[in-house]
Amino acid sequence: MQTGGILLLGGASTRMGATKADLEWFGRPLAAHVADVLSAAGAAPVVAVTAVGQALPELPSGVECVHDTVADEGPLRGLESGLIAIGDRADVVFVASVDLPLLHPTFVRGLLAALTDEFDAVVPISDGHRHPLAAVYRTSVLTPVSALLAEGVRGANALPDRIASRILDEADLLALPGLVPADLDALFNVNTPEDLAAARLRFRL
Repeated sequence: MQTGGILLLGGASTRMGATKADLEWFGRPLAAHVADVLSAAGAAPVVAVTAVGQALPELPSGVECVHDTVADEGPLRGLESGLIAIGDRADVVFVASVDLPLLHPTFVRGLLAALTDEFDAVVPISDGHRHPLAAVYRTSVLTPVSALLAEGVRGANALPDRIASRILDEADLLALPGLVPADLDALFNVNTPEDLAAARLRFRL
């Protein structure tokens, strides 16, 4: 099973006040850090999807960059663009939004290992919220993704209900090999400067 990675870099970042991809994360752009996490977990290729016209920070060598196929249509369109770019080079992808600074390879590999034959996706839940942009999908979900977009759906949270999804809550996640409670910080989204500061403190622990 060949695993790829899709890194979603678009989004308005209104509450952050700056483009999340450009945020400084211990001396590097946040986008570069998350791309390295995907690569360290074994994802290849890694495709970074940007908004139309978005300027990018320097990304690690080998990361492929593509633009959304249609502008301003949300994360589901970004997922579609990434799946199209990967094509038949991978069977499965780990999809990550750029606002996950505490994502780490052990978490990515754990979710990948949880994908069994009867499922098309593995989606974690934390604090009662699903995280479809920190999840595993078969590349064959391109068809239902495109169908949702044709229906006018833009948010990724609708996708797990349209496909065969394995939903993992905190207890399920901690039952995965190698994961400990602190590893669930991988799902911590940074949406404000305060979130970013909190993430930096958690990372140092």
